[in-house]
Amino acid sequence: MDLSYTPEEEDFRARLREWLAKALPGLPPKPAPEDWPGRRAYDLGWQRMLYDAGYADVHWDASPTVRLIFLEETEKAGAPYVGANFVGLLHAGPTIAAEGTERQRARWLAPILRGDEVWCQGFSEPGAGSDLAALRTRAWRDGDDYVVSGSKIWTSHAEVADWCELLVRTDPEAPKHRGITWLAMPMDAPGVTVRPLRTLAGSAEFAEVFLDEVRVPVANRVGDENDGWRVTMVTLSFERGTAFVGEVVACRRVLGDLARVARGNGTWDDPALRRRLGRLNAEFRALRRLTQWNVSEAEGKGVPGVGGSVFKLRYSHARQELYDAAADVLGPDALDLDRPWVLDRLSSLSYTIAAGTSQIQRNIVAERILGLPKGR
Repeated sequence: MDLSYTPEEEDFRARLREWLAKALPGLPPKPAPEDWPGRRAYDLGWQRMLYDAGYADVHWDASPTVRLIFLEETEKAGAPYVGANFVGLLHAGPTIAAEGTERQRARWLAPILRGDEVWCQGFSEPGAGSDLAALRTRAWRDGDDYVVSGSKIWTSHAEVADWCELLVRTDPEAPKHRGITWLAMPMDAPGVTVRPLRTLAGSAEFAEVFLDEVRVPVANRVGDENDGWRVTMVTLSFERGTAFVGEVVACRRVLGDLARVARGNGTWDDPALRRRLGRLNAEFRALRRLTQWNVSEAEGKGVPGVGGSVFKLRYSHARQELYDAAADVLGPDALDLDRPWVLDRLSSLSYTIAAGTSQIQRNIVAERILGLPKGR
């Protein structure tokens, strides 16, 4: 497999680097982590800059390789992350682009790309996290609407979202994977209640969402009724396949900074720490190559394959190991929330749960890649 870049792709990289060098110095100060309305405005302002410069559509209309280059270069340059626009740009948008009707693509994709609307993800429930197909939020047909009742948890950016990619059960008598439907729900609909959840790191980017007979137009259904599980697998393939590319680049940068701090405070003299950092360097280099492999597969299929589960499984553990190593380098300062990497270490604890637990990823790898029989 040829993992090198074409001259056209390298030209795109050079033009992007030049634009970033001019655009980034003019950005306003970043809002405080707890100021979500401010962060929404900041993130969408950056998205509008990308749109005006012709870079907003790389998540859907460009090749997976160009998308990879974009994510690598923006992270290297220290550009803002997608932030509040994460679900729209990297989950809902690509899913609608792949599975939606022409009318749905016309309605939702352009506002996401322009930075006009924010999406959140209404998948997990209190009793359906790792076993997502056990979800119980109910939707029944009433004329041209679905009427939805139930609750969701860990709903990313719900408090500032305009739309929600929502999974509901439309046929409670069907096998659990076959009675699910994927809906686009307006967050300002009557009957929607949002309660933010504060994380261990002190932020509130997640929320509980309660749905009390919320009416969602049937026209907002993506895919067929009761075919939502298949559509969801498309969504999750994007989440596990390419959404973490920029974070791998960020982790490699943190690893280099960590080595420099270790040399300065004397912890570099510990041979066990040096071996640990060396192994992590190899891990993140391998993860970058795995991303390129997944991107090459996506070039042919249009969406990332199950290799994304291999990436997500290994990356989430490598990230935790990186920030555990950072705590050893910092020593007592690892308890100071104002020090670099401390909050990152707290947030890294969620990575083996978010976007599918490590246990679920191992099942996917075992059954879909290795062909092993299902457990009893």
